[in-house]
Amino acid sequence: MPLAHFSAVRAAAHPQARTPYRLPHRLATGAVAVLLGVLGAGAGVTPATAQPAGAAPAAQPTAPAPAAPKPGAAPDLGPNVRVFDPGMPVAEIQATVDAIAAEQVDDEMGTDRYSLLFKPGTYGSAEKPLIVQVGYSTEVAGLGASPTDVVINGHVDAYNRCLTADNCIALNNFWRSVSNLSINVTGLEGCRSSANFWAASQASPMRRVSVTGGNLSLMDYCTAGPQYASGGFISDSKTGTVVNGSQQQYYVRDSSIGGWSNGVWNQVFSGVNGAPAQSFPNPPYTTLATTPVSREKPYLTIDEAGQYSVFVPALRQNCTGTTWENGPTPGHSIPLSDFFVARPSDSVKTINSQLARGKNLLFTPGVYDVDSSIEVKRADAVVLGLGMTTLTAVGGAVPLTVADAPGVQIAGITVDAGSVNSPALMRIGKTVKPANAGTAERNAAADKASKHSDATNPTALHDVFFRIGGPHVGKAALSLEVNSDNVLLDHIWAWRADHGNGVGWDTNTADYGVVVNGDHVTATGLFVEHYQKYNTVWNGEHGRTVFFQNELPYDAPNQAAWQHHGVLGWAGYKVADAVKTHELWGGGSYVYNNVDPTIHATRGFEVPVTPGVKLHGLLTVNLGAGTLDHVINDTGAPVTTDAVGVPSYVANFG
Repeated sequence: MPLAHFSAVRAAAHPQARTPYRLPHRLATGAVAVLLGVLGAGAGVTPATAQPAGAAPAAQPTAPAPAAPKPGAAPDLGPNVRVFDPGMPVAEIQATVDAIAAEQVDDEMGTDRYSLLFKPGTYGSAEKPLIVQVGYSTEVAGLGASPTDVVINGHVDAYNRCLTADNCIALNNFWRSVSNLSINVTGLEGCRSSANFWAASQASPMRRVSVTGGNLSLMDYCTAGPQYASGGFISDSKTGTVVNGSQQQYYVRDSSIGGWSNGVWNQVFSGVNGAPAQSFPNPPYTTLATTPVSREKPYLTIDEAGQYSVFVPALRQNCTGTTWENGPTPGHSIPLSDFFVARPSDSVKTINSQLARGKNLLFTPGVYDVDSSIEVKRADAVVLGLGMTTLTAVGGAVPLTVADAPGVQIAGITVDAGSVNSPALMRIGKTVKPANAGTAERNAAADKASKHSDATNPTALHDVFFRIGGPHVGKAALSLEVNSDNVLLDHIWAWRADHGNGVGWDTNTADYGVVVNGDHVTATGLFVEHYQKYNTVWNGEHGRTVFFQNELPYDAPNQAAWQHHGVLGWAGYKVADAVKTHELWGGGSYVYNNVDPTIHATRGFEVPVTPGVKLHGLLTVNLGAGTLDHVINDTGAPVTTDAVGVPSYVANFG
């Protein structure tokens, strides 16, 4: 992830930044400016309620306790799920979460997965706050019907990692989540007491969270510098003031906020009460009054009798604000007895047999080796992963396929490529045959017979992530292939690894990140990075993307290896030439060719010039190597190493 180059005052100069350990391409300046400008003077925050760094906040009252559920028979959710009860001593809970944090806070590519679940009730107090630090591959979630059913008096924090004493960053703070609870910010001392910190980057969603008693800071300004961050995603949440700080880009959907501190490159809001006004590019806020279509992620709950269910929220269209502030979230519950609760030791044959019998699927935390496709064929089936569940392709398998069926919900899944090349890592709908062998760009008029989709009940992917390399060598022709019509892509990160294990131009090979062949597909929060050809290819009609973030591959060995049909490099976002209708709001593509800095990419975005194709709020950024010649098609100024970290903007195209 690139470094956030920001200033609390947008007119400020951009001094050269120093380079951090292991990540020489990322740069930023202005941590002091954010602290002084945002936390001290307000710097555009409405209201400005943040405390100066080091100041003790006003004492916050302990939130009242919702009624706790009566004891019931607990399901076996595997050895890496911890279920907490409000009757447990705070010290006991603290010791448990501290031990897991100690394991996970630096374990970026490890194999342990954890889910920390809180039954309805109140945890901690002003006198004895509960402090939860969230490390890698860790999920923190409430089990109530509403976020207000679980209250943590304390913090649920993600902090910078200090790789050296003077190199503290959140750039690689991936694969963690917090959801379905309330945080009443209290406890800790000095700077740490000034906010609840969620200093995380990609694949680290905050969903259905209420933050009271203090600010929510997306930047950890309490460590040594450079404090870079590269997020992020928030939905269905209610907060006071949000400190964006060094976050270079961020997407907030269907929420209520009390204020937003500043923008860096690409801050996008849809359906957010209290969002800053549309002002792209100065400041770089892309603001939609409503979200065109959305559906919240399914989540695990427990009732007063101690019975577990999975709640499936209903579809919303042209929506604003949270699903829960003004009453119960619309939707329906499915008892856990209707799920097959899978463990990593279960075979694909066993899982598919249970799916064929009509069961839904709940993955307990772990890494699953998948040697043939897990096949989801039934309409309205729910597949939910706990604790950042990971499916790893074995022998070139496509780990997960979904039939052309309406209403399927896939949530909380990470899919890793294996050492044998897979044709795809996840496939939604029947494959559309390529127009030309060896290319992912399909003919838009391809045969789409036998599709069974429903615009009022779309299939949806929530918090679904892909990795090509990183934990180990991985190879896949593409990560996510969407062939069905009427699909929602609700927070996707497809990542060809730029660091970790098994990384190299000829090692972790992957042509395409996301290929969309279906019509009426909407993406809300699409992050796609480092693929060797087009990162995203959109062949379907009536596609919509709200927020897109991309980095082109760093490691092309030379220009000859990274060009096609007389075009230098490959665009980060490609809309097929035959497409007549497409729209995007808030998209950025970044270049950093560190292996051969002489490389050029002709453009970040490539689209047909036709009245129905419209893109808004576009930018490109140079991260310190290479050149990106245009923002979109042949429009937009180049970004070069003469102005590292300074975006080239195109407000509207088409």
